[in-house]
Amino acid sequence: MSGAKIRGSFRDPSGFVFMRDGRLYRQINRVYKDDYDCLIDSGLYKDLADRGLLIAHEEVGIELAESDQAYKIIKSEVLPFISYPYEWCFSQLKDAAMLTLEVQKTAMDHAMSLKDSSAYNIQFHKGKPILVDTLSFERPRKGSPWVAYRQFCQHFLAPLALMSRKDIRLNQLLRVHMDGIPLDLASRLLGFRSRLAFSLYIHIHLHAKAQKRYENKPVDLSKRSMGRMALLGLIDNLRSAVNRLTWQPAGTEWGQYYTFTNYSHDAIERKKALVAAMIEEAAPQTVWDLGANTGVFSRIASDKGIQTVSFDVDPAAVEKNYLEAVQRKNPCLLPLVLDLTNPSASIGWANEERMSLAERGPADTVMALALIHHLAISNNVPLENIARFFKDLCATVIIEFVPKNDSQVQKLLASRADIFPDYDQTHFEKAFGTYFSIEKSASIEDTKRTVYLLKKTTE
Repeated sequence: MSGAKIRGSFRDPSGFVFMRDGRLYRQINRVYKDDYDCLIDSGLYKDLADRGLLIAHEEVGIELAESDQAYKIIKSEVLPFISYPYEWCFSQLKDAAMLTLEVQKTAMDHAMSLKDSSAYNIQFHKGKPILVDTLSFERPRKGSPWVAYRQFCQHFLAPLALMSRKDIRLNQLLRVHMDGIPLDLASRLLGFRSRLAFSLYIHIHLHAKAQKRYENKPVDLSKRSMGRMALLGLIDNLRSAVNRLTWQPAGTEWGQYYTFTNYSHDAIERKKALVAAMIEEAAPQTVWDLGANTGVFSRIASDKGIQTVSFDVDPAAVEKNYLEAVQRKNPCLLPLVLDLTNPSASIGWANEERMSLAERGPADTVMALALIHHLAISNNVPLENIARFFKDLCATVIIEFVPKNDSQVQKLLASRADIFPDYDQTHFEKAFGTYFSIEKSASIEDTKRTVYLLKKTTE
């Protein structure tokens, strides 16, 4: 019985990934035989897997092969959620960059090298970045330069430099440029002052000029030589360049949300207790927290061992969420940047290489706390549309309704006309009642707000 190929796994002739009976397999083609054998026999695979830098696998029977080109079939763990670089906060991209350089340095110790350094080969698993592409390694020709150098600069160094020195939102360029931000574009956006930073001058500005100079000229790599010490120096210089790039999450509205919220201490504690009880009743294995801010309520789920993806539109809030998750060594929480009014779409070749948000679901439970009024009033999304969108994402919803007479909604209406006659609790319950039944509802003391537990009734 044939399995389902992972749609984004088709560019590498060395092999591909496929699913069968809920299990994840990778076919290693015969063309990659020598490099794969070296990966195993050199001890590189064991070294990386034991340190949690490379996803572990086990070899299984060749009868599972999807084609006659197969040399080996390996089975890997299925990750709870696949994320993409344009959904990562600054520190996530930085940690992924440092992981890539550590993997390359380790590979060199075993006489191998990364043949590509795509950020899409990194995922976040159990709270840490991990390389998931087993076929990224090759036995390099002695003295050859690092063939993945350009890709590392485009996928990691350029976006990190732009986020650090210009605007944190510039990582969204990765949604348009799937092979990383072009270095000539990064060079122009960074401007002249960035040339004073030697590492950026070398790896971005001069690198961009070299690309321009040789873009239409054949390059004979056999005539280029780079000794081991020079290559180690390059890796260490890139590591220093990445390390020096910093960003402090401050000054955004949502990054400071809990400082200015209208919740009293008692109201916050009541809301936490309500959410915790509803999570217990829903008993999910996976939770998506939409509009999670810094993850206060996401942690109620993740601290129970539930795989929780914590989404927010504000990079500062997501940065704080991620740094706290790292500090707590939380293996079940994945903070991500997401604009729910323009969620990640299916992009790439034939719009199939990278999955949309909905394609990566459904989750068992979606939480939408202090979110609906922003969608309905700030973004003019009717309640009916919101309910229809949610029913495709999950089986149960823990959702908070914030009425018009709430001070936070009054702030939203202060600078615009009230054109929302249907925004009230009755219409909210009617809209969501089309797809969900109300299992439980409770008011939050000291507020005018209500939290609901909804269960999907229709497909």
